[in-house]
Amino acid sequence: MRLLLIRHGQTPSNIIGALDTGVPGPGLTELGVEQAAAVPGALVDETIGAIFASTQRRAQLTAAPLAEARGLTVEIRSGLREVDAGDLEMRNDDEAVRIYMETVIAWADGDIDRRMPGAESGAEVYARYDEVIAEAAATGHATVAIVSHGAIIRSWVGARAENVSADFSAEHSLSNTGVVVLEGTPESGWRALTWMGQAIGGAAVDDAAHAGPASETR
Repeated sequence: MRLLLIRHGQTPSNIIGALDTGVPGPGLTELGVEQAAAVPGALVDETIGAIFASTQRRAQLTAAPLAEARGLTVEIRSGLREVDAGDLEMRNDDEAVRIYMETVIAWADGDIDRRMPGAESGAEVYARYDEVIAEAAATGHATVAIVSHGAIIRSWVGARAENVSADFSAEHSLSNTGVVVLEGTPESGWRALTWMGQAIGGAAVDDAAHAGPASETR
């Protein structure tokens, strides 16, 4: 199957770089609404059979224009929510952002027992995300869109895609409404095809044009 992992549109917390991971969380800024409205056009060539989104408002609001354009209902799943920042919630200082991103990248590198301060472990995060991905695959649709969040997408792809390393995920940001396209199944594994439109070959390669600060990830 073809899996489209889409980050939500811009939120007020994105502007200030805050670790805002609560549920339901903020809505979209004016720019975020415009970004969401542009998603159907950006994905016009994709034959999408189902759309899933997290329990956070920003993901649902981003998914709505795509669902309307395709005549689909957005399936809301808690497992797709952003990595809980725990004790770091709503902080935007360099130390907090560093700890948050170091933790989610460590998970992608195999240290899944490591725990976000006051919150989830990598094993717990991947288990809930994997469950929804398996459900999406079980729909039988050739292509499924998942509207989720920056840090969890970067971490999960770094852990699950055979051709994306943890280092690649650490060095490549995912802009608002950026898309990572993968191919595969939960049983056979996943291979990333593109990251924000940039083709990914047999090995993850650096692309400075898509690198950015960790504060862009939530």
